[in-house]
Amino acid sequence: MNFQDLHELLRLEVLRRIESGDLTGTRLAGQAGFQQGHISNFLNRKRALSLEGLDRVLAALGLTVEQILPVDVAAAAATPADILLEEIAMVPIVSPLVAAEDAQIAPAGVIETVPVAAARLSENRARPGRRSAGWQRFVALRLDAQQAAAMEPLLASGTIAVIDRHYNSLAPYRAHQPTLYAVRYGAGLLLRHVESEDDRLILRPAAMDCAVQLIALKPSEMPSDYIVGRVCMLIHDL
Repeated sequence: MNFQDLHELLRLEVLRRIESGDLTGTRLAGQAGFQQGHISNFLNRKRALSLEGLDRVLAALGLTVEQILPVDVAAAAATPADILLEEIAMVPIVSPLVAAEDAQIAPAGVIETVPVAAARLSENRARPGRRSAGWQRFVALRLDAQQAAAMEPLLASGTIAVIDRHYNSLAPYRAHQPTLYAVRYGAGLLLRHVESEDDRLILRPAAMDCAVQLIALKPSEMPSDYIVGRVCMLIHDL
């Protein structure tokens, strides 16, 4: 990871806090000692922060570099005893519509359930958006051939994709690795790699013969309004 990567992670974290209502650009500018226009240019990728500026924004947010890195250093503290004592959580498998729209999963919305080690779920880092912060966190989809086709060979028909609906940020979860998201698209739900550019979301498939989809963001919309969650686990042949 280089300075440019760190710069982008900080920008995305600031945007996430603004989206969730925990921060404003004006307040950050005051706390970090910048003009508001400087912060606005930073958030819109029109101006980069210096190393000193990066330190000032981190200090204003009460963050350290480790806290914005896409690496969970706390995971290293796990011991073999922790693994032996792990519990099993039952994740509901639901329809794409339920996954995208239902804050809490009612019994009628559950198609079946899949057992997952609770520790595997709890180790996932959350970056919730303003829409889904209070939602039931983990749901799963069993993919049919049409849903999986655009992301072959990563996905296959019958794969169960577990979705963390508390990760609605475009900040990369792991450095230099694309993140797979579940995204609202029209009346459906697509699993794609996602980028943001010029007030639009770019939904990229893995299969070369599948088209890229675009979502134009309205002035009042944020990427997290469309990102249902991060695909945090894939279960094959179950």
